Amino acid sequence: MQIRENVPISELTTMRIGGLARYVCEISSKDDIIKAWNFAKERKLPIWFMGGGANTIGKDAGFDGVILLNKITGIEILTETDDGLQLKAMGGEEWDDVVEFTCKKGFSGIEAMSKIPGTAGAAPVQNIGAYGQDIARALVSVEVFDTKTEEFRSIPRSKLRMDYRYTTFNHGEDAGRYFIVSITLHLNKNYLEPPFYNSLQNYILEHGETDYSPMNIRRMVSEIRAEKLPDPTEIASSGSFFKNIYLDQVGADEAEEKGIPVWRSNDDSGKINSGWLIEQAGLKGEELHGMRVSDKAALVLINEKTKNYADLAAARSEIIDTVRRKFGYTLEQEPVEIPEK
Repeated sequence: MQIRENVPISELTTMRIGGLARYVCEISSKDDIIKAWNFAKERKLPIWFMGGGANTIGKDAGFDGVILLNKITGIEILTETDDGLQLKAMGGEEWDDVVEFTCKKGFSGIEAMSKIPGTAGAAPVQNIGAYGQDIARALVSVEVFDTKTEEFRSIPRSKLRMDYRYTTFNHGEDAGRYFIVSITLHLNKNYLEPPFYNSLQNYILEHGETDYSPMNIRRMVSEIRAEKLPDPTEIASSGSFFKNIYLDQVGADEAEEKGIPVWRSNDDSGKINSGWLIEQAGLKGEELHGMRVSDKAALVLINEKTKNYADLAAARSEIIDTVRRKFGYTLEQEPVEIPEK
């Protein structure tokens, strides 16, 4: 296990801001988890779990504790039949590598989540999703190290309270309790069918696509994302910075009456694309306190000049206030923030 001291959080996160972390431990095995946990406990320091830092924001004061970076990698097929594939992906494995693996095998369930940055272990924390899929539908269970009981155990999906960007891992009294060692997924041969989420459907119609196999959906989604979303390894951002807005049927009806596009679910509830609200509020492409609202996808904030959290917070507040005044909806930040302790 590698332990580093006084590491800039800006070097660990794709938004590239944040002060010093007192210690950073790189975890490459289950034994390393125990060692890092004991290291922190002996020093009476708080801990914070991280994967690739794509959905994490650091603050200027840094973190007076121990950050555990999940570097445990590997993909293992548990069972495979003509109709289904069950696999285990270690928490430090790149999420997109897991998606590519399943698509090459010809199985469906996560192909629309291609090119989402981050690790497999981080995926269930936020219940990541894109283009009509989310990980909750494919997730079977999660293997964790429980810091409360100091033991390894498996938690089934049914116990994780998974909803839109909401899970046991990031809300409630158990938030921050578990280090995710691995995830188990189940994929199938039930390919996606139209109508698709707007941008994917538009791409399909424009290019006359009729092949909805996992590898072709992956190719199309990858091209769409490459056109709209900056690569966080090259351009400082956290991907989608604001959550979309989910409404019940009454709320969805009211939004449509105001002329706001709503993506309807089977139960007639709906979703508003927050990027559309930001764009219609006149903020697309604008620079605010060193943060640029992407001119390709208004949900994305690009760190062009910002070196501190205060400027990010000011830009965020300005966007939220502008959208609230114009449309009456309050945007909510998607990336999590490392606490100042």
